[in-house]
Amino acid sequence: MTFTVVAEAGEVHWLRADVALAPAARRHAGNLARDLGMPQAQVARVELCVTEMATNMLKYAHDGSLVLRVVRARDRAAVECLSLDSGPGIRNVQEALRDGISASGSLGIGLGTIARMADVSGVHSLPGRGTVVHARFWADGENGAPAAGPLDTGGLTRPLGGEQACGDTWAVRTAEGPDALLLMMCDGLGHGPLAAQASDRARGAFRASSHTDPARVLEDIHQALRNSRGAAVAVALVEPAAQRVRVSGAGNITALAATSSGRTGLPSLPGIAGVQLPRPRTFEAALPPGAALIMHSDGLSDRWKPADFPGLLAHDSSVVAAQIFSQAAVRRDDAGIVVAVHRQP
Repeated sequence: MTFTVVAEAGEVHWLRADVALAPAARRHAGNLARDLGMPQAQVARVELCVTEMATNMLKYAHDGSLVLRVVRARDRAAVECLSLDSGPGIRNVQEALRDGISASGSLGIGLGTIARMADVSGVHSLPGRGTVVHARFWADGENGAPAAGPLDTGGLTRPLGGEQACGDTWAVRTAEGPDALLLMMCDGLGHGPLAAQASDRARGAFRASSHTDPARVLEDIHQALRNSRGAAVAVALVEPAAQRVRVSGAGNITALAATSSGRTGLPSLPGIAGVQLPRPRTFEAALPPGAALIMHSDGLSDRWKPADFPGLLAHDSSVVAAQIFSQAAVRRDDAGIVVAVHRQP
C-alpha cells in the first residue's frame, strides 16, 4: 500500500520584534508568496498582512516573534504567518476583531484587517500572558482548508539561538483505516547541522516505511539512523473512527492526549533511535472528538496543563501548536511540536 505525506516540517523564518521587523517581515513574506507563483495582487495582500502583524506587535506587545513559512497540506501550498507575543494579551478577542477597536495597552488595531485579507485566520489570546495571530494564504487562491477528514494536523520548530539548522522535526502521513494518520516527532541529539542531519534522515525513513504500527515504524527509523548522531523519536497512530491514539517512542519526547480539562500521558521509553533502541512498547489513550494528540521535544517544558489554555483546542492546529510553543518553549535548545486535533463531527 502507498501512503501519502499530509504535512511536515519545512524551513521556518523566525523574526524577533525590533525596529526593523515590519520591512523584514514584508520582504520575507513577499518572497515566499512569489516563490509559490502567487499573482501580484495576492502577494500584496500577504505583505500587507505581515506589516499589520509587525506593527501591532511593536505597538502593543511586550515582546515576541513573527513566524513565516510555506506550509503544504496534501496537494495544496500556502504562505502562513504567525505572530507570537508574550503579552499583555487581549481581554475580548471578538471585540478586537472589529476594525479600529483597541483597548489601552493591548493588541487590537489591524486584527479585523488581517481576518478579512487572509484565506484562513485566527486569534487566541491569554490575558496577561500572550497572543497568537494566524493568517494563511493558499497559493491556489481558494480559501478554507483541504478536505482532509476529522483530523487537523500541524506543527512548529525553532532552532537553538545562533543556529541556522534545527535538530527537531515532525511529519504526518496517511495510514490504514478510515481517516487514520501517523505522526512523528523527532529530536536529533544535540543541535546544529549534525542533529538536523539525523532528523532529516528520520523524516525520510518515516515517509518511506511500509508499516503503520507505531512500533514497527519506530524500528524502521532506528535502522535508518544507524551511523548517525541518533535521535529521540515518537511515532503515533491516530484513529478517529476508533477514537484512540497509540504511541511508541524512545527518548525524551513528550506525548499526551489532551482535552480542555486534562491530559493523559503516553510514555516514551529510555533509548536513542539509531544508537540503542529498547524493545518498543506501544501505549494507548482515548482521543474523542474535541481532544488532541500533542507531541513535543524537550525544547518545550512539559509542565503546561490544558486548563491553562482555555478555548485553544477549538482553533486551527497551527494556532494550537504556536500557543503551546510560545508559552512552553525554552531558549537553550532546539524546540519542536506536532499536534493532531480530532474535530467535532
